[in-house]
Amino acid sequence: MDLRVFTEPQQGATYDDLLAVALHAERLGFGAFFRSDHYLGMGTEGLPGPTDAWMTLAGLARDTTSIRLGTLMTSATFRLPGPLAIQVAQVDAMSGGRVELGIGAGWFEAEHTAYGIGFPGTSERFDRLAEQLEVITGLWRTPAGERFGHPGPHYPISDSPALPKPVQQPHPPVIIGGVGRRRTPVLAARFAAEFNLPFVSRDTTAAQFARVRRACEDIGRDPDSVVWSNALVLCCGSDEAEIARRAAAIGREVDELRENGLAGTPAEVVERIGEFARLGTERIYLQTLDLSDLDHLALVAAEVMPHV
Repeated sequence: MDLRVFTEPQQGATYDDLLAVALHAERLGFGAFFRSDHYLGMGTEGLPGPTDAWMTLAGLARDTTSIRLGTLMTSATFRLPGPLAIQVAQVDAMSGGRVELGIGAGWFEAEHTAYGIGFPGTSERFDRLAEQLEVITGLWRTPAGERFGHPGPHYPISDSPALPKPVQQPHPPVIIGGVGRRRTPVLAARFAAEFNLPFVSRDTTAAQFARVRRACEDIGRDPDSVVWSNALVLCCGSDEAEIARRAAAIGREVDELRENGLAGTPAEVVERIGEFARLGTERIYLQTLDLSDLDHLALVAAEVMPHV
């Protein structure tokens, strides 16, 4: 099981806070450092204010050396696909080929209105996401010296040199996720190197993995070519007092976290990870909300990672 660190900086974090966590995760041997792509705190003022996901990753690309970097999930409403393809390719080069693009349709309307970003209805957001995936991967896959065009209704492109090229070939891994029953599996089957489910139960995981597998089979793709992953909130402690302290620090109840996240002693967390592994999960993103508690990650690295 590949364990990755996943942060939510909109809840309140500076670049230096994120760098400290990323460097610690790198030293401890975690598979990747990922961050959300949000501009507004949820249930908090999020002081000192949001950091932009791809500006952050560009900095981390130069300030780290080996850990992989990415987003869960870049919102397709935030950026045009051509410039986003350039940004990701550039950060991939800056990192020496360590970047992954998680991308979704966007869902948090309040942050759009707070920063003047258009927020169309659900159907149009999925239309735009599908077209963004066509454009981004098309730009990356176009051979050097050739031109790329796309006639789509939202992002028409003509005579593009399709530069720069990312270091990873044919391009950085694309991560798609979510519980949509119809369009999400189809997009994942077509475009995703990895399919991710955020904060869902084992029953939901089993059902949605099965839908995506069927969508792969429908287009002749081997479902085993997809990496299957979950994101779950982390609250691990060496004893009940430490578990309770960490739950209180993120404003959650221990019993609820034990039911819905990865919470408890290291042995309990190992067992819960095993339950997801039996459903086909190969990678887990550990949602780490208290970024000041670096000992939390050290405990997981020492007492959970060797057993999964």
